[in-house]
Amino acid sequence: METIFLSVSAGSGPEECAHAAALTVKVILREIQNKLKSEITANVIESETAHEKGNIRSALIVLEGKEAKRFADSWTGIIQWIWQSTYRPHHKRKNWFVQVRPYHEPSKGTIFSSGDVRFETARASGPGGQYVNKTESAVRAVHVPSGKAAIARGERSQLLNKRLALTRLASMFTKEQSNKKKQSRSDLRHSHWELERGNPIRVYDGETMKLLRENKND
Repeated sequence: METIFLSVSAGSGPEECAHAAALTVKVILREIQNKLKSEITANVIESETAHEKGNIRSALIVLEGKEAKRFADSWTGIIQWIWQSTYRPHHKRKNWFVQVRPYHEPSKGTIFSSGDVRFETARASGPGGQYVNKTESAVRAVHVPSGKAAIARGERSQLLNKRLALTRLASMFTKEQSNKKKQSRSDLRHSHWELERGNPIRVYDGETMKLLRENKND
């Protein structure tokens, strides 16, 4: 089962775009509910509110299921909404744009295979008297594919140092994955500044807005 994050962004546009972003999220969730409920699950896990109640600057939807990628691809691009502004009734502009982008979830599961780790031993150094240097108790765990390595020499037992080195190596990978995930989320939060208008893949108008209001409990 594939997991994809779908970002919906109002860009740096006015409040009308923030309203269009909120409407876009509703259309996405409604389309899944009505057509793909058995194949995709969708949940809004993050959103940045706008000035007016109910409007959003951006949202992050997590899609899970065998059709997640195909659905995300069908929504990737610029979404155009057409209506007369209710916030500025005399404003001439009637076109409001929203951007939708997919982001793949960082890899999960086993951090690395134990078969990819090579252990090297060496005599421990430092304080500890005559017992320290007589055996090769220090252990260096090397993840061969990436070249990452962690050393443990604090224990006199080679077995304990081996476990400690392996734990430290795993911690390095966990931290790296966490940083990648944080960066991905950061990119999503700031992507609204990069919205490019034009060539919309979907266009909605006042009739769609009316339907959404009539079915607001969907």
